[in-house]
Amino acid sequence: MSLKIGGIIDDRYRITARIGHGGMSEVYEAMDIISRKTVAIKLIREDVMSNPINFRRFQNEATIAASLKHDNIVKVYNHGTTEGRPYIVNEYINGQTLKDVLDFNTKMSLQEAMSVMVQLTAALEYAHSHGIIHRDIKPHNLYMLTDGSIKLGDFGIAESESSLLNHRNDKDIVGSVHYLAPEISRGNPASAQSDIYAAGITFFELITGHVPFDGDDSVNVAVAHIRDRFPSPRKYLPDCPKEIEKIIFKATNKNLNQRYKTAAEFHEDLVRVQSNPEVMKEKKSFFARLFGFK
Repeated sequence: MSLKIGGIIDDRYRITARIGHGGMSEVYEAMDIISRKTVAIKLIREDVMSNPINFRRFQNEATIAASLKHDNIVKVYNHGTTEGRPYIVNEYINGQTLKDVLDFNTKMSLQEAMSVMVQLTAALEYAHSHGIIHRDIKPHNLYMLTDGSIKLGDFGIAESESSLLNHRNDKDIVGSVHYLAPEISRGNPASAQSDIYAAGITFFELITGHVPFDGDDSVNVAVAHIRDRFPSPRKYLPDCPKEIEKIIFKATNKNLNQRYKTAAEFHEDLVRVQSNPEVMKEKKSFFARLFGFK
């Protein structure tokens, strides 16, 4: 059963519109009567609530995301239950996912992608410093606001590092296969470095419009992440600066000893390259330089 437009939840949130739905939840716009803010309310769908795994993930998102307070992470204001169904009150995002952006524009400019990645790695640095591993970094879970700022959301399968270590014999593999670090496909627990790997894949996709390993068979994609050589972004973006290529290769190295150890290291390299005007200047082809094309 959907929420009624105009209805009030817990004497506080007046439902003003239904704005979307996902695999696990319906999303509504609402007015917080007390703070006078517009908020977004995620309500677990009745048809998935009976599955205890889905129920736990929804509750998990509410408690984990609510503990994180960072400019680049979607804020969780409150959570509760209405008519037996749990809900989460999030900040209202006036924007779209990066997946929507890519679907419309195919790819981003280097400057736009660098801005996204600087903000994403700042969010990851903060989450990891609080012992939280996101486990599902991808454009679908990143929101771009109208001012260009980025918000990381969807903490449904996030876990604390201590919980992941305590369940290291768990063979359940969760996450999106196109962004899944090879060590996870081998059955090892997720870590800060597996979030970094997924962020590296996201960077590759933002500037090329492609994921590095693709196909309809998820097993083949997972095996490619484990065995195949990671492609250069220059395959799709011939003018990709070498400094950016190096960052992507380091973030997505199959060898954990060669990958960034922390999101802070990843962030620092991005900021260093972003502040170098020679690297970030759009490269022109030989003919464009010769004939003065823009």
